[in-house]
Amino acid sequence: MIVNSVLKGVRVVGDRTLKIVERVGATVAFLGLILVNSATSLKRPSLIVREVYYAGVQSLIIILVSGLFVGMVLGLQGHETLQKYGSEESVGVLVALALVREMGPVVSALLFASRAGSAITAEIGLMKATEQLSAMEMMAVSPVARVVAPRFWGGVLSMPLLALLFSSMGIFGGFVVAVVLIGVDNGAFWSQMQAAVDFRQDVVNGIIKSLVFGVAVSAIATFEGYEAPPTAEGVSGATTRTVVTSSLAILALDLLLTAFMLKGWN
Repeated sequence: MIVNSVLKGVRVVGDRTLKIVERVGATVAFLGLILVNSATSLKRPSLIVREVYYAGVQSLIIILVSGLFVGMVLGLQGHETLQKYGSEESVGVLVALALVREMGPVVSALLFASRAGSAITAEIGLMKATEQLSAMEMMAVSPVARVVAPRFWGGVLSMPLLALLFSSMGIFGGFVVAVVLIGVDNGAFWSQMQAAVDFRQDVVNGIIKSLVFGVAVSAIATFEGYEAPPTAEGVSGATTRTVVTSSLAILALDLLLTAFMLKGWN
């Protein structure tokens, strides 16, 4: 009896693992299909600019407000911790490095996935449910080239810009708390930050992270929308999967990229 229960549990775990691997493989294959069919979008930049507006510009409010509050919290927590060691003037270094290296790319990508990624999935899923994609195929227009690829590239281009704005607003929030409210020396705040933050090792690596996150979130969002069952329940489930899968992918990729970058520094 116990052996049968164990075998049943192993089979369930194995089946779910195989489904996850199959889903990942299908997403990667769909990403390749997008890249192959991207020539149409690249020849018509207006399509991509439109999607940058919907995916990026309309996400600005949540990105800027979230970055401001995250930076303010980092300023408070950093000052409280550094004060114990007499290094409260280094709070600018803590805020800047935490934002540029990690929290800027990761938190902005999570917000992007929940706001823009879910919207991309829902839009493509509704187009499939209302047979707009089928109608395009009947007119010899590739839905991947005309609908999916512009949204993919719009998300990829928007993500690094949003991450930079998130980090910038976060640093400003840390400045407001540490310098304006608490009274840390203004010159020490900025000078130590400029001396500690390296453009290549910190800023460029943060941009690389955000770019990778943008590719992952955009690929997952477009894939889930394109493969969603053409029903209201199917589109709803695809939207939920986009947010959950994108969040897990962001955190897993962050671990891999951080390990690779730290190894490169050493």
